Amino acid sequence: MHPKALLEACSELVRLALKFDHPSDAIVAKFFRDNRGLGPRERATLSGTVYTVLRKKLLFDHCAPSGSGPKERRLAILGFYGPGDFLRSALSEQEKSWLDQCEKINPADLMERHRHNLPEWLVQPLKDQLGAEFWPLVESLNQGAGLDLRVNALSAKRAEVQKELAQAGIKAVPTAYSPWGLRIAGKPALNQVDAFTRGAFEVQDEGSQLLALLLDAKRGEMVVDFCAGAGGKTLAIGAAMRNTGRLYAFDTSAHRLDALKPRLARSGLSNVHPAAIAHERDERIKRLSGKIDRVLVDAPCSGLGTLRRNPDLKWRQTLAQVEQMALTQSAILQSAARLLKPGGRLVYATCSMLQQENEAVAQAFSQANPDFTPLEVAEVLSGLKVEAAASLCSGGEDGRRYLRLWPHRHQTDGFFAAVWQKN
Repeated sequence: MHPKALLEACSELVRLALKFDHPSDAIVAKFFRDNRGLGPRERATLSGTVYTVLRKKLLFDHCAPSGSGPKERRLAILGFYGPGDFLRSALSEQEKSWLDQCEKINPADLMERHRHNLPEWLVQPLKDQLGAEFWPLVESLNQGAGLDLRVNALSAKRAEVQKELAQAGIKAVPTAYSPWGLRIAGKPALNQVDAFTRGAFEVQDEGSQLLALLLDAKRGEMVVDFCAGAGGKTLAIGAAMRNTGRLYAFDTSAHRLDALKPRLARSGLSNVHPAAIAHERDERIKRLSGKIDRVLVDAPCSGLGTLRRNPDLKWRQTLAQVEQMALTQSAILQSAARLLKPGGRLVYATCSMLQQENEAVAQAFSQANPDFTPLEVAEVLSGLKVEAAASLCSGGEDGRRYLRLWPHRHQTDGFFAAVWQKN
């Protein structure tokens, strides 16, 4: 594609994304469907540009007024994801001069808001938790995320899949904590690899894998994934159960559960039973009350732990929405807890970095439910032979109570988990 045409396409996609009326990944996917003639390089430039603009929106908003032309074009120029000489061949002399001036800006001279590129309501809670580590977190959020795979333990071994990927020209290294994980660089066409089509691996962040591991589901048990979504953790749990017992995948969205079906077919699992429910008090839930061995509640949340992948989330939410979300999370957790039999394990998890959705919900549940004993996540993970388990945890008297994953510390998405055992 000609540089000028590609820059125009980038400008249009930026314009659509900044309306914030849909998630950015859905907007990008629709744009590609509507423009099927785009090749892989054009798609990479388009998606890279729009995500760079979303990550550095406050900085680019600061620089844009000194330029000329439509604002979305100025933002696309600043965030252009491709060779500089290619971009410059599409610019006017005035635009080149303006871009030169923007590139000379010393980040150290900028205001904090133009360096962190976060909404103000989010800044202080993160600073309160991280102190001096706030800026390393910011840097990690603005760099994007790598790609993790979970090897299907039911049908494959990690070393064998790693070798097969290498033969396909894809370098993969074992993840630091998950025994099932492989981390790869770039974005290769994984769906064309034979190991993928036969269900030997799934794309899944290492942090998400650890949530499934933390549940520690056993052969022959009755298990519920209460907010299953598209079923990534469901599949990991089913493999850990060695395709025995009964694993219910509940979600209020039948559409999300539909996405599980092709993945389930590839996985070789037959112990998974997806079911759409109306709400957390659905009759299906009542019928299973007191009968379940293990329940995972990966609750609907702000998703702010995934900002490396979904930078639009920080602009599409407010503190009031987060606080409302915490009420929903507490209600879901309370309903899910009724499923457990004595001795059963309950895991509450989010992909949020905010205490309102994490520690506050867990502490309130513990206070309201003395028949549930909190377990130290560090001890649970150590028992599962996870390396450096204590370094993944925080909270409690000795900092071992909760799982607390941070992108800059652990190179995963931001995750939280709390664990209880029913008395």
